[in-house]
Amino acid sequence: MPSSLQPTGTAMVRLFDDLDALAADAAGALDRARQPSLYDSLDWLRRTHEHVMPDAQLAIARATSGTDRCWLPLTVDGGRGRALASWYTLSFAPIFDAAPSARTMLLEAIARTLRRSLARLELAPIPAEDADALAGSFAAAGWWVSAQDTTANWVAHTVDKNFATYWTERPSRLRNTWRRKAKAAPLDIAIRSCCSDEDWAAYERVYTGSWKPDEGSPAFMRAFARDEAAAGTLRLGIARRAGEPVAAQLWTVEHGRAIIHKLAYLESERAASPGTILSEAMFRHVIDRDRPALIDFGTGDDGYKADWMDERRMLRVLTLHNGRSIAGLAAAARAAGAAWVRGLRDG
Repeated sequence: MPSSLQPTGTAMVRLFDDLDALAADAAGALDRARQPSLYDSLDWLRRTHEHVMPDAQLAIARATSGTDRCWLPLTVDGGRGRALASWYTLSFAPIFDAAPSARTMLLEAIARTLRRSLARLELAPIPAEDADALAGSFAAAGWWVSAQDTTANWVAHTVDKNFATYWTERPSRLRNTWRRKAKAAPLDIAIRSCCSDEDWAAYERVYTGSWKPDEGSPAFMRAFARDEAAAGTLRLGIARRAGEPVAAQLWTVEHGRAIIHKLAYLESERAASPGTILSEAMFRHVIDRDRPALIDFGTGDDGYKADWMDERRMLRVLTLHNGRSIAGLAAAARAAGAAWVRGLRDG
């Protein structure tokens, strides 16, 4: 899909297939200092494309109207589009540098432009409020929309709280488990905002020896840790027993939000609960030193997250079918039929 400039209503829409051209056009609006979400920064998009999907064809839609701008980062393959996102992207949404009153118009302009070349579009994982806005804008532009919950996102609200207050709000079973395990098997814990070769090697040893699946892109994670350390947002925790790493966690803290990206412990250490011991230290460090308003536990509905967090929020996948293309109509009909069958089965 070549880059193009197209008038759509009162907005102009351009499709970028090159991140350098996108950066020049954005003129700093996609820098991390301007975008409160980590996943909306040009650095994140560039790292995702370079390390996770280097062969993907980009089609980043940008709509402008006066000084208002909106971007929807996509990849395309024929007539099918997907979010420019990977399993490392814990939240996906349109990116705005625009007044709230202009956002619907900008999204509808993008939706109308994409209708000219795509039959199907899949976007995930999207917070519910962003999914509603996207669904409404694409439906108004002639797309058939299917929205489904895909995973959960757990968060803790920590504004104006110190760790002591946060900790008293946790379930007694968690506090008792931490107290008992920390006393029985104490650990040496270091939490750093830098990322030395030694620390990263320790992180990788723990991850490799944990219950976690193989890392999809070790190069992505190494580049991510390096870049966040340079920005001062990295919080890398390593727990050691007798000098050997047994648990590791990787957080970032920026714009008042702490995000837990990775946590792991050696499977051989499960009975000693090194993950719980390290988590207590990480929460204490971040809440008391960084003072975030929110702690985000990423994606996944693991039962243990409820003990550490306050609120469960759903993330959705939007499947959008072009109502003005034969392929889109056929796919929409199949999707509607499948939804009907699911309703009969579940009802």
